[in-house]
Amino acid sequence: MVLFKTPAEIKIMRQGGAIAAAVMQSLIARAEMGATLLELDELARKLIKKGGARPAFLGYRPAAASRPYPAAICASLNNVIVHGLPTDYKLQDGDLLKIDFGVLYQDYYTDLAVTVGVGRVSSPAKKLMAATRGALKNAINVCRSGKRLGDIGWAIAHYVEARGFNAVHNLIGHGIGRSLHEDPEVFNYGERGQGLELSPGMVLAIEPMISAGSPYIIQLPDESYATADGSLSAHFEQTVAITEAGPRILTAPG
Repeated sequence: MVLFKTPAEIKIMRQGGAIAAAVMQSLIARAEMGATLLELDELARKLIKKGGARPAFLGYRPAAASRPYPAAICASLNNVIVHGLPTDYKLQDGDLLKIDFGVLYQDYYTDLAVTVGVGRVSSPAKKLMAATRGALKNAINVCRSGKRLGDIGWAIAHYVEARGFNAVHNLIGHGIGRSLHEDPEVFNYGERGQGLELSPGMVLAIEPMISAGSPYIIQLPDESYATADGSLSAHFEQTVAITEAGPRILTAPG
């Protein structure tokens, strides 16, 4: 069941989203060669707390996981798409790092992700990141009353496929609010005009997860997900409210 948010609830989520966006900017700045993934996680915990929020992922157990998540951020490298655990790995020249996290602020969640190119990134990797970022923008542009969930998926898949990439299967976006994951499921592929109709008060975490190769995935021993063929992946995400005036990004910088 989709849980619609009032303007007052969306306002609170925007406040939490601004905290998350500010933390993300600090993490992006710190994601340089030689920095460890654990250092990024520690920085996220510190800044989220300083902002008056709590890490949404820390202690959260996704449906397919065998244990609660032990970190504040997901730090996924290269072929790993999501749910990568922070370790003492030091970032290296050419790495593609996906940083994904959420915050809990005044009982409401927001969620966002970016892909950071470390040092000198290859031209194919730059094109992959640009396509994924563009797919997210394309999807947000169709988040309007009267459109349907299939329009979001189509906007993502059509955009990246035209550039030689694929939306990965079985990893999706979601509704968000009082819970980190709510209905509806938001697929990164679909048919135009199909699926649930979008209405004001819906809040969605839209997150294109794109592969440079195969759309199929595997789960690794640490319960992260990677491309089945080892190809590079990218991931961008924003929390977006459907309003009478059009889409409103709640996790944009304040």
